[in-house]
Amino acid sequence: MSDSTEKTPLVQDCLKLGFGMMRLPHLGKGTMYDPIDVEQTKKMVDSFIEAGGKYFDTAFVYNGSEEATRKALCDRYPRDAYYLASKLNASAFACGNEKEAKAELRTSLQRTGCGYFDFYLLHGLGEENLHLYDDYGLWEYVRELKKNGLVKHIGFSFHDKPELLDRILTEHPEAEFVQLQINYSDWEDASIQSKKCYETAVKHGKPVIVMEPVKGGLLANPPEQVKKILQDAAPESSPASWAVRFAASLDHVMIVLSGMSNEAQMADNLSFMKDFRPLSESEMTVVENARVALLKTDRIPCTACHYCTAGCPVKMHIPEIFAVMNVYKMYGNIDRAKSDYGWRAGTTKASACVRCGQCEKACPQHLPIIRLLKETADTLE
Repeated sequence: MSDSTEKTPLVQDCLKLGFGMMRLPHLGKGTMYDPIDVEQTKKMVDSFIEAGGKYFDTAFVYNGSEEATRKALCDRYPRDAYYLASKLNASAFACGNEKEAKAELRTSLQRTGCGYFDFYLLHGLGEENLHLYDDYGLWEYVRELKKNGLVKHIGFSFHDKPELLDRILTEHPEAEFVQLQINYSDWEDASIQSKKCYETAVKHGKPVIVMEPVKGGLLANPPEQVKKILQDAAPESSPASWAVRFAASLDHVMIVLSGMSNEAQMADNLSFMKDFRPLSESEMTVVENARVALLKTDRIPCTACHYCTAGCPVKMHIPEIFAVMNVYKMYGNIDRAKSDYGWRAGTTKASACVRCGQCEKACPQHLPIIRLLKETADTLE
């Protein structure tokens, strides 16, 4: 971390592992729409706190999560035994106007019964929705919440390009931390640009909270050629352990969130994070070899230069769409790909292509973009 962060850390006496309460275990068929298994969640919370974990992360828009957090954590432990983070989402799917956006805080406090949030985030900032946080006066709102003691620290989570992140951090120095998607698969990815976003946060002296260190579970079960590289290096270590330790080994990372869905995942994460050891130089080489092997799997070789989007008559986010399609091609996870497609593609899906061909003329990689968009639409829509 930066010197200023080390002098006044935002978390103290805390594992570098955070418990992401987004993918909790569910009853019934186990889908996200089934009731959360609160009893199993209680056992996971107990194991986490017993091992020294203190940081819990939920959000207004995580279905049932805030209520489950109250039952499993807030009703059962003293308030000073944990840090709790939640988030305010201004996107259209979460609220319809400024009043509804600002009401999310009170709803989250009622759901959790925690009294205050240690960390409160403006949720999922990107080019598409950034104006809403400005239009609704939400930066001023969270500053006021902090002044009144309802939240202790304010920041935001981010899903976009490093240039936009730099602009936000320049305009809003009051942000005390930033939450970024970081994992070894996305570290050099031309669309997500984890490394450049991380470096931007470091430039501004902001500690980083990592989300998606296992890329929504995809790196817990990577393609066989990747799994073999990791297992040959350390047969006793899970693929997920490599991914989480990679993120946690970054100097300016404060917390690495893991969205654990059962007791076995909790036990695995605690096995290597209770007494965390950063990746050695040789282990970093193993992870780099795994990343390179991932790139050699079936994928759309888009570099996200965005030359294709400048003249697109329907303003399609072609590189982002291809990045989601690669989730399916590289990992074979159709459910995750369809879920990501719902928000990363924005308002213009691949099927909206009018086959004008300007994108293919502009593409320096000479990709058959029209054919690939049709393939994506046929697969994900």
